[in-house]
Amino acid sequence: MKFIKTFAIFLISLLIISSCQDDRDDNISNINSLADQEAIKNFIWQAMNIFYVYKSDSEDLADDRFSNNNEYENFLESYDSPPALFYDLLAGQDRFSIIVDDFVELENSLEGISIQNGMRFGLLQLEEDSNVVFGYVRYVLPGSPADQAGLQRGDIFNRLNGQVFDAEMNFSSLFAPDSYTIGLAELNNNELTELDTEVTLNKIQITENPIHTYSIIETNNLKVGYLMYNNFRSSFDDELNDVFSEFMAANIDELVLDLRYNGGGSIESAKDLSSMITGQFQGEVFAKTLYNNNFDEENINFDGSLRSGASINSLNLNQVYILTGNSTASASELVINALNPYINVVQIGRTTVGKFEGSTTLYDSQDFSRNDVNLNHTYALQPLILKTANKVGFTDFFDGLPPDFEQFENFENLGVLGNPDETLLNRALQEMGADLGRPAQESVAPKYQLLAEDEMQNPTYQRMYVDGGKVEQH
Repeated sequence: MKFIKTFAIFLISLLIISSCQDDRDDNISNINSLADQEAIKNFIWQAMNIFYVYKSDSEDLADDRFSNNNEYENFLESYDSPPALFYDLLAGQDRFSIIVDDFVELENSLEGISIQNGMRFGLLQLEEDSNVVFGYVRYVLPGSPADQAGLQRGDIFNRLNGQVFDAEMNFSSLFAPDSYTIGLAELNNNELTELDTEVTLNKIQITENPIHTYSIIETNNLKVGYLMYNNFRSSFDDELNDVFSEFMAANIDELVLDLRYNGGGSIESAKDLSSMITGQFQGEVFAKTLYNNNFDEENINFDGSLRSGASINSLNLNQVYILTGNSTASASELVINALNPYINVVQIGRTTVGKFEGSTTLYDSQDFSRNDVNLNHTYALQPLILKTANKVGFTDFFDGLPPDFEQFENFENLGVLGNPDETLLNRALQEMGADLGRPAQESVAPKYQLLAEDEMQNPTYQRMYVDGGKVEQH
């Protein structure tokens, strides 16, 4: 018997933070312990039963799972906490759905606001059977504590607060404190040498601009636009559009889009970026969104304007070079997958994460939006509610998207982002036939395995989400 009646229509506010509720946020930070845990668990089950894209693979979410109210209530009571219930409801293939106990922190994270020190890093294991682990600085946010401390891309460190890294550590908790001290090291010929230099880093509130760097590279035969873009964040769409205005004015021949550290973000921003690269496909299908049986499949179409109403500056390219790595995920993969049926996408670097699902924030309210949210607690859900497919239906790439040309970063000499001699960019320039007037960089053989990265502490880590939309049941 169907126990829970589904709603007729759900208007979901999928990008968040209504200004009319800002005055409430200060009053809800310490009340989860006082909330009715069974009511929170009821909210979780109801939301997942309606929206979860893998509902059919979770037996406890079936519409006929419970024959009466008592059976349903006993089921909820069998879990000792809301997170325990949430994670037990997830399907086996789900690597990304999360529950948070502070939705204000989640909302800030979606806007690019976080407490951090500005050091963007990865943690690597030296060869698979080695216990030698080190961190490397990918880039530093301008004006951040890490920048003021003198750290820069390519710096190596092998310890934190005097504790030398090893492969068995819990890196999330290790880097969680608001202040810590890293110990620098050198890497030469795959040998790690500890240095005496130590750097103390304090975290502050930072809003990161995802447009890390861009430039126009003029070779002897080509004019090439280069853009490192590190998150699909709607509040920077207009600034991104301005970058493409500069590329248009320069009349570039080729574009290199660097997504090697981009873990995802807004689907709408991914569509707009793809429209900036192309522009000749307005009205055609950019991607398809696939839901559970409660909802109909939908199309997302290329268009010519941003959410702000500004016209998109389009390059009308028939080819793009995209740099990828083991951290390239979700909305970054969507750009690659969605453009593949239309233009020649030359992917250079490493295989991507394999994240083709999208999320949204579900709140404890009548329609699961931020409006009239239950202020007795601050739990919110970010479950997978859809899968993306390109116009020909390609999806479910759990193993990631492999590059056309595999290229590894040289951790002994990472190089300067945007410089033609930087390893991945140099390979792209080689493949497009750019004449730099000097020998090409040599390929570096794989020596390291990525264990963790700084973004792993972020509640929006490797998330792709829908914003400004409406989800209606059929």
